[in-house]
Amino acid sequence: MDIRVAAYGVITQGDRILLAHWNESGRSGWTLPGGGIDPGEDPVDAVVREIAEETGYSAEAGALLGIDSKVIPAEHRFVPDAGPLHALRIIYRATVVGGALTNERDGTTDEAAWFPLGGIPNRRVELVDIALEMAGLRSAD
Repeated sequence: MDIRVAAYGVITQGDRILLAHWNESGRSGWTLPGGGIDPGEDPVDAVVREIAEETGYSAEAGALLGIDSKVIPAEHRFVPDAGPLHALRIIYRATVVGGALTNERDGTTDEAAWFPLGGIPNRRVELVDIALEMAGLRSAD
């Protein structure tokens, strides 16, 4: 079984949340800015780097909200015959400290945008709802 460790940021301003549009191998949805941790990279450094890459913003990582653990069955992976994947997703609060909203080029996200917390698109990955619950911004359904 493969394992992937990633770090994501919950970034809010007032009643808005910053999301990135993931678009890979014919699948897409709105997600938190973040992504895979490079070998030897600190998760805090990774979330700051990923936020910059996917949104154009400089950010500071805040409190650790939690870690989500999920096993993705082999049949749901993008790579045929890759076997299951254990995804560990480290979720932080984060704050924008500079930069300007821009879209990532040549990555797995193709757009970044602010959404009202009450108007997050339905086409989103489950990580958004998990993180909102961790942040106390939405209760479990």
